[in-house]
Amino acid sequence: MTRAYMHELFRKFEYDPDIFLDLSLYEKAKQGGYSSQTVDALFDRHSGQKDRLSFAVLQGENVIGQVDLKHIDPVAKTCELSIHLQSDGVKNKGYGTQAEQLAIAYAFETLGMDRILADTVTKNTRSQHVLEKLGFRCINEANGFRTYQLNR
Repeated sequence: MTRAYMHELFRKFEYDPDIFLDLSLYEKAKQGGYSSQTVDALFDRHSGQKDRLSFAVLQGENVIGQVDLKHIDPVAKTCELSIHLQSDGVKNKGYGTQAEQLAIAYAFETLGMDRILADTVTKNTRSQHVLEKLGFRCINEANGFRTYQLNR
């Protein structure tokens, strides 16, 4: 993920209510709109984290999402997978599944991870379906979230 890609992603980003446990936060995010300063701060924060790798999800030349491997622990050989797609217009077309497959392969084959975790808001059944399709299994459900795990 580059700074320019992140700006492109967020200029057209549409927040999905299914990713928010607290819908008041969804309303606040939706009303905030695109801010160059906010995106720069987010990019700086993410790129400054030594235990995080962020990748742009591309459709041709266009950025349509971001997939992250975060909380990378080379000693425990674990990390966490997350993804955000730009809008409903690019969802349900396989882009997210393909991006997550590539990130999983990178985590196992390049980073040497043994376990990948991911979580979703309980009502986000679309994300849960993709994780289960990729072989993740639900290991916990608490406080409005489901936690999934995939072992090498």
